[in-house]
Amino acid sequence: MQVERQRRGEQAVTENALLDLKDLERVGTPDAAGRNLLHKAAEQLGLSARGYVRVLRVSRTLADLDASDAVHGTHVGEAIRARVFDPLADQAG
Repeated sequence: MQVERQRRGEQAVTENALLDLKDLERVGTPDAAGRNLLHKAAEQLGLSARGYVRVLRVSRTLADLDASDAVHGTHVGEAIRARVFDPLADQAG
């Protein structure tokens, strides 16, 4: 899915992990439920801007694995859970 988005010109790079903010906004913006969940998590967990972007990138990847063109709340929730349970997440930003 990542390669196809790049071929269509929707993103400059193939890998979601390397998406710049402009491309991430275009292909990784979650639906309303996902945005609400992400905003709540950012407040409660104190996510840095870098951490927020990382959650968005992981959410986009999870949506790809789910063969979904859209990023849904379930993808965001999974990405947040992965971050919460990652002992290195706080050190990485």
